[in-house]
Amino acid sequence: MLLSEESYRKIEKELAKFPATKKRSAAIAALTIAQDEKGWLSPEVMREIADYLGVPAVAIEEVASFYSMFNTRPVGKYKIAVCCNLPCEMTGSDVTAQYLKEKLHIGFGETTPDGLFTLVESECMGACGDGPVILVNNKKMYMRMTKDRIDRLLEELK
Repeated sequence: MLLSEESYRKIEKELAKFPATKKRSAAIAALTIAQDEKGWLSPEVMREIADYLGVPAVAIEEVASFYSMFNTRPVGKYKIAVCCNLPCEMTGSDVTAQYLKEKLHIGFGETTPDGLFTLVESECMGACGDGPVILVNNKKMYMRMTKDRIDRLLEELK
């Protein structure tokens, strides 16, 4: 087993929300639980989830590759997603992105040499009035990001 017993208990709780014939419906939850434990979704982990849910591996791979919240390759301890859609860009997300690139010495899709940060572009996060917006590890959203707020955030994360 690649996942812990605790992760399987969580997946079982999610499976209980669906009819026994609809295990595939728990795919997003199962992938989220696995990623929370492992940091990313390796092909082996996706296969294990598919086997556990009783669905073809390709069905799980399709879900994982469709949603940007899932990491199908290793990422840093902190994945920083910058909203790059027009409303955020109009409030300075391009400046935010450039500042993060310069500060971290990486581009989009790259990870710092120490493995601490990965920087990615993101589609709309639904906080258009509060841009520029960044999301850390798909869990915590930071809004109205300035250079000072970015500096403080990076220090907190280190």
